[in-house]
Amino acid sequence: MPIRLRFFAVLATVTTAAAVGTSAPAEAAVTIPAFYTPPATLPAADGTLIRSESLPLALSLPGITGTLPGTATRIMYKSTDSNGGPVAVTGAYVEPAAPWLGAGARPLVVLAPGTMGQGDQCSTSLALQRGLILGTENDQLTVSIGYEVLAMYRLLLKGIAVVQTDYVGLGTTDRLHTYVNRVDEGHAVLDAARAARALTGTSITAKSLIGLYGYSQGGGAVASAAELQSTYAPDVKVTATYSGAPPANLADVTSAIDGSELAGALGWSINGFAQSDPALKPLLDRYLSDAGRAVLGNLSSMCVGDAILSYAGKKSTSWTTTGQSVADIVAAEPELKSFIDDQLIGTRKPAGVVRVATGTSDNLVPHGQARTMAADWCKLGGKVVYAPVVLLPTVSPLINHFGPLLTDQGTAVDWLTARLAGVPAASTCALLPLQP
Repeated sequence: MPIRLRFFAVLATVTTAAAVGTSAPAEAAVTIPAFYTPPATLPAADGTLIRSESLPLALSLPGITGTLPGTATRIMYKSTDSNGGPVAVTGAYVEPAAPWLGAGARPLVVLAPGTMGQGDQCSTSLALQRGLILGTENDQLTVSIGYEVLAMYRLLLKGIAVVQTDYVGLGTTDRLHTYVNRVDEGHAVLDAARAARALTGTSITAKSLIGLYGYSQGGGAVASAAELQSTYAPDVKVTATYSGAPPANLADVTSAIDGSELAGALGWSINGFAQSDPALKPLLDRYLSDAGRAVLGNLSSMCVGDAILSYAGKKSTSWTTTGQSVADIVAAEPELKSFIDDQLIGTRKPAGVVRVATGTSDNLVPHGQARTMAADWCKLGGKVVYAPVVLLPTVSPLINHFGPLLTDQGTAVDWLTARLAGVPAASTCALLPLQP
């Protein structure tokens, strides 16, 4: 069975079992290891390793991959958040078992995960250890699948070292995850590369080329990192970036996910906005009903599996005192609109060459806004390879969004590998107006 079909089969089995309560582990509470609690005082320099430990890897994502071909280290490193304050971020570095057969030193790829959720138990580094998490968190069911193992597996087989970030507040227990905050995510990606280079006993060197890889939330994170590299981390020379289905324009994405299978992500966004800018809290409190506050509270400790099971198809109009949608409120409130506008990606020339891939039928993270980001980068003189992924649309926005991740992943990894092996890529900016 092809890898994409096996993945959907495993996902369906897991979520169905969770929904009907047939899994024994669902009775056990999820414990966050002490490693994820940051120290009271953080180092001054961004990318500094705070702590590290051996990370036992799950044998595989059941039925999809074999044993991950590498040795993993769990890491915590220092970054800077969107308010300019110090923050601890966790993640994982994986040293490949396979040799690097390309030119030069073994390269390093920073993998930025797609949407995992907002509960600390949802962090990708924890998912690497456990593969699949079925349990309870705050007395509610939690389901977390380490699906980013698919991309990591492919990169490791190429002999590429991988460092993965958990993002600000996902895993670490000191704050809420600032979901889709472009600065927090971009900084976390770039500082992950610094932290990986600071580890001892690895095969990466100062000459290792650096690539970035991400889809969906991860696509936005690496797109932001490519934009911020020149000013925030000029020492992290980014050769190439794969940005798949990036949520570049949150105004468009907010409208699209409302009422969809991934409506819970709207709640994570609101929670993250309030975490990033406490000045927004009184405004949000004015519009949120008691029901809305309860929903956001529940979502704050949920993973993506939990949110799909609990909130698929829900509309934000049921969360507000006025019956307005979140998108309508953002449009009506200058302070909220300004915050959302500041999250726009596509206003700064990105570092290196960037392959922007987006499904032409994606109506969850809309295709049009990702295409606009690519076009805007071209206008700024960026080196962009635009790759529309044409798939037949389905009645499910989630499948329309998730399908290109699987169908394009092999091509994306091959493209990134070639760039890290020193093979140049020509920009397709001149062809973009002719492409869907």
